[in-house]
Amino acid sequence: MIGRRPEGAGEERRGAGRDRALGRLRVLALLTLVATYSLVVLGSTVRVTESGMGCRGWPLCSGQIGAIDRFHALLEQSHRYLVVLVTLLVIGLAVLARRTGERARHVRRPSLLGVGTIAVQIVLGAITVVTDNAPVTVALHLAVGLCFLGVVTVTAVASFADPERPWSALVAAGRLGCAAVAGLFLVIVSGSLVVDGGAEGACASWPVCLGSRAAGGLVALQLVHRSVVLVGAGLVVVYLLSVLGEHGRGSLLRRLAVAALALLALQVGVGALDAVLRAPEALADLHLALAGALFATLVAVAAIADRRRTTPSRARQRLGWPSSRDARRERVLTRTG
Repeated sequence: MIGRRPEGAGEERRGAGRDRALGRLRVLALLTLVATYSLVVLGSTVRVTESGMGCRGWPLCSGQIGAIDRFHALLEQSHRYLVVLVTLLVIGLAVLARRTGERARHVRRPSLLGVGTIAVQIVLGAITVVTDNAPVTVALHLAVGLCFLGVVTVTAVASFADPERPWSALVAAGRLGCAAVAGLFLVIVSGSLVVDGGAEGACASWPVCLGSRAAGGLVALQLVHRSVVLVGAGLVVVYLLSVLGEHGRGSLLRRLAVAALALLALQVGVGALDAVLRAPEALADLHLALAGALFATLVAVAAIADRRRTTPSRARQRLGWPSSRDARRERVLTRTG
């Protein structure tokens, strides 16, 4: 019949539309990740330059919206504007994940968790201003910020997971990977406590603290942080080396693991230099910027590696996944057929 559409044409168009929607979701997830990391770095700059109280009041800056003519006020209010942008991106990501349908089923939960985490972070930011940047609230603000960065990273990884296959970062997470991420998290938070407690210049030697004239409490805080660094960095190195041993050359996972090891080496080097030079602002800011990049990279490695690792049979049964034997048989049939 003239004008009749070919069979299957409608289904092809629907499939192409779903692929485009998934592509937009992936782009938005990556943009959100970049913006979130930028927010962490800018927050670090606000902290090390002591600009946190550059704006009296919240959410306005001393009753103003923009055109701030003082450095500290401009820096603090720019941070708040970036928070608004990241919040809109996270909400948009959650909405788009829902509208994309089953193709985005792996993204729904982490994107909703991201919305909840940024809401908590905004409240903590307001409390930090009201309490005049109390060290405890500043450290808690950073801790939740790191959690948010991790959630956004997992969301970005989930957007690239095959929607036709089961995937769960929580259920499939390996113990060593979780321990490495948790160890690095404690390293960064303890470093924040060192800065907020005024102990960043307590020890002018590294790795031990010799001949310091600082108060005993400040020296103790430095030594606790360095001990946490020793344990946390060890866990990260062991985990990344295990990932490198399990995956061949040229894979994305291997490149990410190598990048994480390089970031860790830079982080340790900058930390040592930071201690010897008594924490200049630029070096302290670089120190946390590297820590944020390392944390996001390590979370991505854990999420990708766990997706490829064999999941215990009980966990597979709870998720309704095929057994390990069935999964291996499917891979063999895919290669041969």
